Amino acid sequence: MLRRKLLVGGASALFATPVLARTTAATAPHPAASSSYATFLAGVRREAIGLGISASVVDQALALTTQPNAKVLKADRHQPEFTLTWAQYKDRVLTEKKISDGLAAVGQRTALLNRISSTYGVHKGAIAGIWGLESAYGTRMGTFHVIDALATLAYDGRRSAFFRSELMKALSILGQGDITPAGMLGSYAGAMGQPQFMPSAYLRYAASYPEGGRRDIWHNEADVFASIANYLAKCHWLPGQPWGEEVLLPDTITQAQIGRTAVHPISWWAQQGVRPRAGQFSSAVQEGAIIRPDGVGGEAFIVYHNFNVIRRYNPSDFYALGVGLLGDAIT
Repeated sequence: MLRRKLLVGGASALFATPVLARTTAATAPHPAASSSYATFLAGVRREAIGLGISASVVDQALALTTQPNAKVLKADRHQPEFTLTWAQYKDRVLTEKKISDGLAAVGQRTALLNRISSTYGVHKGAIAGIWGLESAYGTRMGTFHVIDALATLAYDGRRSAFFRSELMKALSILGQGDITPAGMLGSYAGAMGQPQFMPSAYLRYAASYPEGGRRDIWHNEADVFASIANYLAKCHWLPGQPWGEEVLLPDTITQAQIGRTAVHPISWWAQQGVRPRAGQFSSAVQEGAIIRPDGVGGEAFIVYHNFNVIRRYNPSDFYALGVGLLGDAIT
């Protein structure tokens, strides 16, 4: 489901789903209307001011986009189409460098992560795993002006309604004073800051830590971690429960018997001969499902409720496995 990726975006976007069926356009841009870009921006300005956003804020923001951004359009039109196996995805995402960088980054922020984990009831591994996949621990959050990117895509016409809505939300965020227009940086598709939130996700989930301040997901790591934790908490993360673990399957279990929706008690899986690769099944969970992304002969995992919560951030089994495994490795 590509649209959810647009809601949170991220440095992991290239490998966000097992199959990336991206739209490629061989034709020239087809604007939402025949009017000029200046006329389009004038309409945006009127709508934003009508929503109660300060005219001075709107003018400052729209001054950053005087014509459709060719780099944004090129990136949007030339996204690769390819299929990755889980093994290939894992090799690309869970690299030695990603893990070593994560160990260093988390090691320097353990106390902060522990406090925020405790406040929101979300395991720090999930917070750190998402931080690592989305922006390489805050080092790669995109260099596009979000207003410029969203205005370009809203004008372009292919998904104009979605991006115009996100543009209005971005202008609303600017009106709240959490960030300046020039400081609102993100991906070519408008995903912002270290958690790579689209503006709609920012308005729903962004948090300041401690509460009451500006919500700065670009520079303030406490806000970054709190925002990710708040996202997962509001998607019903269960405190004290793991996301899942790797298991060994007997040959008697077929691919048709497993899948994310085939939930059974842990005791039932044990009776079928399923065994954790390391240690014992967690006593904190009562039921789970088995997934084997690459089929017979590939790695298998038992996944619990919190795995599905991670998928709310990005609805891909590969992504959720990547977050869980990375988070475990670096925390």
